Amino acid sequence: MEPTHLFELVIAMFLAIIALHYAAHRLGLPPSVALLTGGALLAFVPGLPAISVDPELVLVIFLPPLLMDGAWSIALSRLRRHMIGIASLAVGAVFFTCVVVAVVAHLIFPSLPWGACAALGAIVAPPDAVSARAVLERVRLPRRLQILLEGESLLNDASGLVLFRFAVAAAATGAFSAGEAAGSFFVLALGGAVVGIAVGLAWVKLIRHLGDDYLIIAATVLLGWISYLLGELLHVSGVIATVSTGLIASWHQHTVFSAATRMRGTSFWTVMIFLMEAAVFTLIGLSLRDVVERGGGLTTVIATMGLPMLAILVTLVVARFAWVFASDLVIRVCAALGFTRARPLGTGGATVLSWAGVRGVVTLALALSLPEGFPGRDFILATSFAVILGTVLVQGTTLGRVIAWARLPPETERARLTMSQAEAAMAQVQFGIVQNLAYDAEGKLIHPQLLERYQRRATAIVDYAERTEHYVPLLHAHFDVVLEAVATGRRELIRLHRAGDIDDETLDELERDLDLEELSAISAKA
Repeated sequence: MEPTHLFELVIAMFLAIIALHYAAHRLGLPPSVALLTGGALLAFVPGLPAISVDPELVLVIFLPPLLMDGAWSIALSRLRRHMIGIASLAVGAVFFTCVVVAVVAHLIFPSLPWGACAALGAIVAPPDAVSARAVLERVRLPRRLQILLEGESLLNDASGLVLFRFAVAAAATGAFSAGEAAGSFFVLALGGAVVGIAVGLAWVKLIRHLGDDYLIIAATVLLGWISYLLGELLHVSGVIATVSTGLIASWHQHTVFSAATRMRGTSFWTVMIFLMEAAVFTLIGLSLRDVVERGGGLTTVIATMGLPMLAILVTLVVARFAWVFASDLVIRVCAALGFTRARPLGTGGATVLSWAGVRGVVTLALALSLPEGFPGRDFILATSFAVILGTVLVQGTTLGRVIAWARLPPETERARLTMSQAEAAMAQVQFGIVQNLAYDAEGKLIHPQLLERYQRRATAIVDYAERTEHYVPLLHAHFDVVLEAVATGRRELIRLHRAGDIDDETLDELERDLDLEELSAISAKA
């Protein structure tokens, strides 16, 4: 394919992404479902060239920024608090699922070597960070379940990659050591964490000296790729390195970013991540054509592999349920004996956590990276795609109903202060500093209006924090008026510009002021 045609195809794919995302919004479907099925249908459009996906390139392009985004937005204090539960899912559940799937695959195909069965288990075991994000964006979960799923999706890829590499080597040599695999995982994870922390701290020092918003944003966008590639170059876990860097950057961004940098960077980053997540699901759908052609056609694939693929998918779901419920039982027993104060999830929480194991890009990339001539390669490819389709289309679309059925208990993890109380605390210290600076060295009041304004604001916010329920309707009505005033001012500004009464520079400056006022009103109303 010529480079210009490839570029045209990429632009067409992004146009299709916009159309499919809009269709999903109108139909009330998860966007991941529309993108995946839309990509699969586009793959069979007559005349469209076959899409050949380089798995290593897909991982390098998409995985680092998406992992960075997840690490950037995760609640670090809750991540530390629930690290044992996250490790249980990201390491224990992946290893357990890999073993169970390998055993079932060997029972179905006794002639398939154990190494190939283990490779299949490693490919389908880890839930995907991108798929999990796409599902969780549309549902509301208690914070504990949310952090468990987010933390698992950030860390479990490292477990899957280590198991996959050992399984492929075992299939080639006929030898496999579980102890060696576990030791290798801890070495790779520790090395990745060291690399990630070093890169993150270097980024903090660099940002303090750049002094230009656009340079800072560019350096931050490249950060995930730098950490991932450096980790892989040093033969440690690039996944853990990227996540560690993201956590360091997330912790320090509140102090090293200016307000302008944060607003501009967030806008750019949000659009980039949206396009990358959408492109991942579309590419997965487009790759269906290659998988079907390798299997001899859709009819042949379904006839010869349909039941085994279904058995693996069911095994995958059952294994996750078994691990989650068994772990919750252990917590329940330990709590009853007084060994821990951790609360069990309960039947509803464990069910939701089990049902949320959605697979995606890592599963596909690992399957496509199997060498030619690998035992059972066509079956592993077809099964991997079936697992992605099944989990995204079935679990992704029904998770909201499962949450409603589970009737999860009310949120118990609460911060010491509400948002209103935190605002009151900020307003009081702001008033305190203004009160100190409102007088000159001789004690003469030189900023009376500023002092009055901050005093009035602090008093109002403290009163609001104490009587929030009373003020919420009044607050909404207040900012509705502000938003209407902003819209009216914007129409007048455009009229003046169109009439030639003001120049472009005046338009840009005043429009920016209106934009900031509008964003402030929307944020306050929310």
